Amino acid sequence: MLTIAGSDSGGGAGIQADLKTFAALGAYGTSVITAVTAQNTLGVTAIHPVPVDVVAAQLDAVLADFSVAAVKVGMIGDRAVAELLLDRAARLPNLVVDPVLVATSGARLAAAASVAPLLAYPCVVTPNRHEAAALTESPCETAEEMIAAAVRLAAGGPRAVVVTGSELAMDVLHYDGETSVLRGEPVKTLNNHGSGCTFSSAVAVRLALGDDVPSAVLAAKKYVTAALAGGRSWRLGAGPGPLNHFV
Repeated sequence: MLTIAGSDSGGGAGIQADLKTFAALGAYGTSVITAVTAQNTLGVTAIHPVPVDVVAAQLDAVLADFSVAAVKVGMIGDRAVAELLLDRAARLPNLVVDPVLVATSGARLAAAASVAPLLAYPCVVTPNRHEAAALTESPCETAEEMIAAAVRLAAGGPRAVVVTGSELAMDVLHYDGETSVLRGEPVKTLNNHGSGCTFSSAVAVRLALGDDVPSAVLAAKKYVTAALAGGRSWRLGAGPGPLNHFV
């Protein structure tokens, strides 16, 4: 597995959450870091983008030595990185793009334009409902609005779109011309930091193992639900803590 994303110094999201998810689901993780962030459970205090040539060097080093089965893309931050990934797209199988625009804390991590080039590629796109709203410039609060956002994003070219709403225990999948509302049992917890990263990474692992998109999405949803439940009693830091990836 390969994750291309930003680093979270608090360990709850980004590269750290991706690698934990890969390991928990039995996959070996490699990584390309696109940005270094200073953050904890209370929020993000600084962001340092990694120069695109260094991102390219990391990516080429991984691809030169590992047989990658699936790729999860998280925080990009720079449109040049998205264009780099498009240039290497033929070598990035089972591509899952989580367009990380806003942290759980509310801190803005990237502009919608930075990820736009990838949204026209036949990948699986997994925005949360706030990111879907930013990408479509339309509200995304209700099931009907989430459905509309998924359909609109899918029209741009992705293989599939999943608009997630973990706090509502409801996700919307648009795949192969059909839209499904996936409902679950809400997990009452403050510890949801990294849930989106974890979900998209789990989808990528299941695709690598041969699942079709709907099966991969359902398996990832089940895993995230268990991880949220497993970490709800944790008290790590003063704000929203991470999931328990190793449930």
